[in-house]
Amino acid sequence: MSTVANEVRRVPDAVRPIVEAAIEVIRDVAPSAEEVSYGMAPPRSKSMVWKLARYRVDDENVVGVGTLTAHSMLYFYRGRELDDGSGLLQGGGKEMRFIRLESRADVERPAVKQLVRKAFRLAKTN
Repeated sequence: MSTVANEVRRVPDAVRPIVEAAIEVIRDVAPSAEEVSYGMAPPRSKSMVWKLARYRVDDENVVGVGTLTAHSMLYFYRGRELDDGSGLLQGGGKEMRFIRLESRADVERPAVKQLVRKAFRLAKTN
C-alpha cells in the first residue's frame, strides 16, 4: 500500500518543497482529516497532473494535492461553491477548482490557508 510520504519522496526535487508545504497547510488546518494516497504512477507526460494525496472528512473528498514538473496545485472538490475573495481559484469545471503553486511562498500566502479552511468548513455543512 502506498502512503503519502512514499509518494512525496518520488516527486521531483524541483517541486517537492511546494508539495510538502501544501500538505503541511492541510494538516495544520484539518489535522483530523483522513489522508489518502492516490498511489498513482509518475506521469508520462509533462502536462499530466500527478495526483498525490486527497484529504477527506466523513468520506467526502475536500482538497487534494497534485503536481506537474514545474509547479504544484491544491485542488478543491467543491471549489465552485467556495467564496474566493482572493481570486486565487482557477478552473471552470463542473465542481472542482484549483490553486496553482509555483513556490513555497505561494503556499504560505494567508489566502491559501483561508481557502483550505473554507473548504473543510463547507464539507462539514453536509
